[in-house]
Amino acid sequence: MAHSMSDAELKDIYTFALDVGRRAGKILIDGVDKRTGESSKREEGEGKVEEKMNAVDIVTQTDLDVEAFVKDEIVKRFPEHKFIGEETYSAGASRDYLIGSEPTWCLDPLDGTVNYTHLFPMFCVSIAFCLNGIPIVGVIYQPVLDTTYSALVGYGAWQDDSHPHKTRKSLPLVNTPKQVLPANAPKGCIFSCEWGKDRRDTEGGNMWRKVNSFVNMAAEIGGRGGKGGMVHGVRSLGRDVAAGICILREAGGLITTANPPPNPETDPIEEVRLGSRLYLAIRPAGDSEKETGRQAQERVVRETWKRVLKLDYTRPGA
Repeated sequence: MAHSMSDAELKDIYTFALDVGRRAGKILIDGVDKRTGESSKREEGEGKVEEKMNAVDIVTQTDLDVEAFVKDEIVKRFPEHKFIGEETYSAGASRDYLIGSEPTWCLDPLDGTVNYTHLFPMFCVSIAFCLNGIPIVGVIYQPVLDTTYSALVGYGAWQDDSHPHKTRKSLPLVNTPKQVLPANAPKGCIFSCEWGKDRRDTEGGNMWRKVNSFVNMAAEIGGRGGKGGMVHGVRSLGRDVAAGICILREAGGLITTANPPPNPETDPIEEVRLGSRLYLAIRPAGDSEKETGRQAQERVVRETWKRVLKLDYTRPGA
């Protein structure tokens, strides 16, 4: 059954998510302080010396603390809404796809756990509100930079402002006009990838296919049997899904499946649905004399599909 909400209700949810995301980020920074000893120094100065936790315990506890905090805030404000947290979902026995049509909050309390574990500053709180299976509100708060990226469907994607009706800075940061995608893309583009958890060293397995796909994208033009994409750089900084989908779409980006179809040059490019395992995101793009921004995005999707290998991932709803 389809659900609907008024514009005022959605704005209220958006503003609430921004506030909760920023407050949750403070818990992540507190965890960093515990890791670096800053918290202990302050506590000793106050006459409070607590038993020191090891780094792994601190990360785990911080993850759980952020999820518990956000869930508690949501339950108090919106008790009728469904809540799905990354930590509680991972700990459960079921791997069924859990986001249905009802109003649902989807939270990754610590997006970038590996980065956080190693004190690499690319980590965030990721909060999404979904309606009818679609991310309607997305909030990503990066506490080290004290920067929030957010979106409310129909109002665009924004940086660091909590009121949809005010003048704000739009995403991407350089978008007046939006940058044109290179004519020979993926050459000249930054390629962001994610290794995933499957590290089995099996020829033909998912890790093997990923590594070969990444090398294809990076290799010189004409190399790798014509699959070389010569991207400008390769980055692996962590990932976000539900909130990121909302923000990217509202910023004018395109997101589809990363698994290439049987006919990459002609098969339709469909918007990915939440719950898939593999995503290919293309940044917002401006029009050129030869093509529209959307045409350029679709061109880059097809060129990427030609260079990546199909991965064996399945999940309900994918």
